[in-house]
Amino acid sequence: MLTITQALYDQIVAHAREDHPDEACGVVAGPAGSDRPERFIPMLNAAMSPTFYEFDSGDLLKLYREMDDRDEEPVVIYHSHTATEAYPSRTDISYANEPGAHYVLVSTADTDGLGDFQFRSFRIVDGQVTEEEVRVVTDY
Repeated sequence: MLTITQALYDQIVAHAREDHPDEACGVVAGPAGSDRPERFIPMLNAAMSPTFYEFDSGDLLKLYREMDDRDEEPVVIYHSHTATEAYPSRTDISYANEPGAHYVLVSTADTDGLGDFQFRSFRIVDGQVTEEEVRVVTDY
């Protein structure tokens, strides 16, 4: 189960809506080994695409060095789908290389009247996708 604060949930959703019609992406870091998302880090979608996201390799390297210096790890890796449901695509699954992370997908398809808003979380390990419950709390 992903437990996340309302403030972080709102920041992820706001980023997804702000970048629409392009996919938004980012990370929520937390203390290593805690499974507690704490620090919201919106990233630039280097692909600038409505159907694909890509972290800028330089930004990603900088982020991982920063997390290492702060004894953090990526607890949540998120991105949005702009015209489809919030479920990992084959590409998303192939790029999922953090087995301990929660992969959050937000669908902004509702922005265009194409469907209901969705905020879903998944574990992706060795190509296997498992949806998990999302619990939104006021604070930890």
